[in-house]
Amino acid sequence: MNTSRRRTRAFTVLALAGAPLLLAACGSSGSNTAGSNAGTGGGSAGGSLPKTLVFSPLTLQAPALKQLSVGVQAYAKAQGWKVTVQDPNFDPTKQAQDLASVISSKAAGAAWVIAVAPDTMGATLKAAQAKGVPILINGTPQEFGYDGPQPGITFDYQDYAANGKAVGEQLGKCLTEKNGGKGDVLFSVSSPGQAGKAEFEKAAQDALKAAAPGASIVQQVVVKDRAAGQTDIGNALQGHPDLVGVMSTTDEGSLGAMGAFDAAGKKLLCNVDFGGNDEVLADVKAGKIYASVALQFADDMKQSFDTLVKMYADPTANGEVLVVPQKTVTSAG
Repeated sequence: MNTSRRRTRAFTVLALAGAPLLLAACGSSGSNTAGSNAGTGGGSAGGSLPKTLVFSPLTLQAPALKQLSVGVQAYAKAQGWKVTVQDPNFDPTKQAQDLASVISSKAAGAAWVIAVAPDTMGATLKAAQAKGVPILINGTPQEFGYDGPQPGITFDYQDYAANGKAVGEQLGKCLTEKNGGKGDVLFSVSSPGQAGKAEFEKAAQDALKAAAPGASIVQQVVVKDRAAGQTDIGNALQGHPDLVGVMSTTDEGSLGAMGAFDAAGKKLLCNVDFGGNDEVLADVKAGKIYASVALQFADDMKQSFDTLVKMYADPTANGEVLVVPQKTVTSAG
């Protein structure tokens, strides 16, 4: 799977999880430009810059990313900023050209970019620095050829190793509480090529081993959707009737596991999930799922925009390296 498709999956989740919360909090906008009374402010590279954020996602053709753009507009409007949304439609050349146009003309006071191809962003980042336009780009500094924060550039990324570690720790905690720290476990994993797959899965397995040394992962199942996952996990359950735990890299995996165990008339002792959609969180509250590690994308959207506003005041200062926040949700709250 190529970089664009991996990023689409990650930011589809972001849009679905984060945008509705921001829309509820801030209201929505009906066009590609949000806000009023934007005014101008000081960029320190040759004069004032408008309080206009240019938001360049991968594409607006994906409904979830379109929803994300509306969420960004809503939050920015509440802060007195305008937003111009660009649509590169997975074309890295178009993305770079469109950004170059608004940066060179100083039509933008800040930019937020979900890069189609990180290796094409070098000139864009340098141009933004030269014009005093602060820029936030999704990914690690290393993806863009840097080793840390840079003047006028903030990086924002998902820490897959931390995500996996939290999932493994929670399953180990559950097995310790309910089964003496031992038992056969099924690991529901994502498809090959997904972003962060290797880092997430290694961290989850290492954390489970540390938290419950007597537990054993007896099978891995790739889960692409809930229905197929239920079938595949049901088949695995026939081969491993002593399964007591499931840890999943997606909501589809944990929900599919519940369905498979129910269909087999068996009790799933420990079910731990990464994702945290509304159905999963309701099941956690009801005690059907032990824990869900949920990314806090609404908080990430807020921290991203707020960081850009801070950088706008001094675009020559080093930006930050942000991490998408996560929260472990249990029945205790």
